[in-house]
Amino acid sequence: MTAATHSTLFPQVPETADAVLDGLDPEQREVALALTGPVCVLAGAGTGKTRAITHRIAYGVRSGRLQPASVLAVTFTNRAAGEMRGRLRQLGAGGVQARTFHSAALRQLQFFWPKAVGGDLPRLLERKIQLVADAAARCRVRLDRNELRDVTGEIEWAKVTQTVPADYPAIVAKAHRDAPRDPAEISQIYAMYEQLKRDRSVIDFEDVLLLTVGILQDRHDIADQIRSQYQHFVVDEYQDVSPLQQRLLDLWLGDRDNLCVVGDASQTIYSFTGATPDHLLNFRTRHPGATVVKLVRDYRSTPQVVHLANGLLSQARGRAAEHRLELISQRDPGPGPVYTEYADEPTEAEGTARRVRDLIAAGVPAGEIAVLYRINAQSEVYEQALADAGVPYQLRGAERFFERQEVREAGIALRGAARAGGNDSLLDDAEDLPAQVRAVLSTKGWTSQPPAGSGAVRDRWESLAALVRLAEDFARARSGATLSDLVAELDERAAAQHAPTVQGVTLASLHSAKGLEWDAVFLVGLTEGMMPITYAKTDEQVEEERRLLYVGVTRARLHLTLSWALSRSPGGRASRRPSRFLKGLRPGSGSLGTIASGGSGSFERGAAAGRRRPRGPVLCRVCGATLTEAGAMKLMRCEDCPSDMDEALYERLRDWRADQARELGQPAYCVFTDKTLMAIAERVPATGGELSSISGVGARKLDRFGADVLAICAGGDGGAGPDDS
Repeated sequence: MTAATHSTLFPQVPETADAVLDGLDPEQREVALALTGPVCVLAGAGTGKTRAITHRIAYGVRSGRLQPASVLAVTFTNRAAGEMRGRLRQLGAGGVQARTFHSAALRQLQFFWPKAVGGDLPRLLERKIQLVADAAARCRVRLDRNELRDVTGEIEWAKVTQTVPADYPAIVAKAHRDAPRDPAEISQIYAMYEQLKRDRSVIDFEDVLLLTVGILQDRHDIADQIRSQYQHFVVDEYQDVSPLQQRLLDLWLGDRDNLCVVGDASQTIYSFTGATPDHLLNFRTRHPGATVVKLVRDYRSTPQVVHLANGLLSQARGRAAEHRLELISQRDPGPGPVYTEYADEPTEAEGTARRVRDLIAAGVPAGEIAVLYRINAQSEVYEQALADAGVPYQLRGAERFFERQEVREAGIALRGAARAGGNDSLLDDAEDLPAQVRAVLSTKGWTSQPPAGSGAVRDRWESLAALVRLAEDFARARSGATLSDLVAELDERAAAQHAPTVQGVTLASLHSAKGLEWDAVFLVGLTEGMMPITYAKTDEQVEEERRLLYVGVTRARLHLTLSWALSRSPGGRASRRPSRFLKGLRPGSGSLGTIASGGSGSFERGAAAGRRRPRGPVLCRVCGATLTEAGAMKLMRCEDCPSDMDEALYERLRDWRADQARELGQPAYCVFTDKTLMAIAERVPATGGELSSISGVGARKLDRFGADVLAICAGGDGGAGPDDS
């Protein structure tokens, strides 16, 4: 999913250089006109920083002051680089290089390696975790899966901070960093990992930067060649630059100062990877004559959301906090933030799912809603709750859209149909472009109604449906557009990784939500120990957690809900406390002067809303253990305890569910999840009361599907069909 915007989907290319400046506010215009010398743009969340820097580059190119091939714009994710390339193309500056640090360095390394070193560049290791496991085994250190991931992360941190294995223990101690294992042990594994890479002639992603730095330091002729090509540099998200990336940037620049950096110290949330805001905060010291522009007009969020974001940062401490930006909303007022306290986590998830469903019913598209949490392990209970509420969702971090097999196949088919033109019988009855696309994609599995189920078949259909929607939007924006025009657009989008939006509520961690935005955002699990996370010990670590919550708040355009649960499981002791970061912001939590008074928020205590929660802990009906996981509580037994499920009944329920989903045009999990069907097949309810006691069968689903399910459990076929009344 790409960050949504409210701009025209297919804008016209500005006719002149001056037209590129149209629509910019005074500060953005100042950025666009500052084409020489060092420039530092301090840009708050939602203030249009990407708009400012892309218009700056495009204005320079269109006015003839910058040559497209002489500009290198770097950022931190392929998605951000792709979005930047797409915007530059729409502004008539398509020849500019916009890349991540790693991809820019890799291109240079591949080109200059034969000249600098000789031979072929060693193979790039896509995932280093297996090699780290081999290194640990060589060192006779046993690591479980989580420890292996953590040690791999430590090796990555050491490399981007330019720490060699021998120095790792001392550097960790000096940085007050919590190592996942004994530092001497990690140092040993790190050294062995580097040895294995040499033995196997492979390099990792960090080596790409390190080797490029090494070549540019040692070979002045190569450094001069790169500097002669790139005269102007733009760095987005500059607060996330690591020492190694800064070193590479310095080598690219040489003794020149045509550098524009953009960042916000209050959005530094990746220090665990080696990122530091120091380079942004020290920019004016290193470049005393720099032009500094502050972007504080927030075009994304309502005054209520912005007020909360400002209040959150007003309590911050430390150097980054001293440079915080006070945002000023440019939008009309909206609803105040809603703060909700729940008894336990499943109730919090169900309450969130109900609110999501209500928003969708009120007209908010599912793709404009996000549920954000601190760690990925929190997602399961929300997946279950949304599925039980009949709400489609997508987990962020899936395979890139244009790299999916079905999308590649669809592109080939569309390209072939465009070449054939009127000679393709498929297009005989297609009156317009969308009809042509639907006809072609029908050969690849697209149908007017979605298939049942939530697996690979449904995922394939969703991909093709996204292409159909894109064709419809394209036809509306470009009157008279042909299939060839659409194919060209798809090729350009694929090159820019600018995917069409897939509809479904987004479930994502706060870290992975950076750079995105939605109409409605639910920030969940905001308790002490989770926000800030329990292992945030130092003042700076706690402040980074505050910044992470700030990033979450500023993802919301209009609706914002913040919630927490007093216990983990139903019937548990209500020992949890809401996050300290909300003190003075949520109603009834004390006052911080003007902070709490200007934001009209509301506080609620979430009820079970029709679901009778057990008064005590939920116990496994097989072994008696206390259940805490959502899936286990749904089954009323531990996942690995023996099951007495009626397999034949389970299969009949699955067949019935597939028919229901097909008739309703919904994913199968929106009827009942697999776990709910398993629980039904294990307990074989005979009455509505017994059926409603199963987690996942609320009043709404009991009313809609109860008669069918009870009939199937009694040996019938449940063929009454969905009740749409």
